Amino acid sequence: SSTVAIPTEYLQFAGSLLAILLIAWLVKRLGLGAASTLSDDAGAALAASEVVDGFTAVEITRDRAGKGALLRNAAGEIMLIKPHGSHFTGRVLSADASAVVAGHEITITTGELRFGSVRLEIENATSWARLIDAIQDRDNA
Repeated sequence: SSTVAIPTEYLQFAGSLLAILLIAWLVKRLGLGAASTLSDDAGAALAASEVVDGFTAVEITRDRAGKGALLRNAAGEIMLIKPHGSHFTGRVLSADASAVVAGHEITITTGELRFGSVRLEIENATSWARLIDAIQDRDNA
């Protein structure tokens, strides 16, 4: 009888490959690492209240794909929410913020280099840009 000897390196490689495939399948099956989206206004309001405790939105607009939101509270403060890994982060916009509109898209620059700019596709981009510009006027008054 003839036996074929399989080198141990091949067995190690096959075992490692099988383990990687199993882990990848588990990650996908459990939904880990999936990008978060804001599917409704309640989710956006919850994200805002997690960023700033007590922030209660009276007006909310969400990106069509759920990749961010703008929220305004009764005091006129505007919060920008964006994805950060599998969660969301946000900032209350200051006078350093600016907005540029192109059709239904608004690009908001917070003035914070680490937070960066965020592009949202929303219905009422022009009116939100006006609200963001009004922050500068109010803070400079």
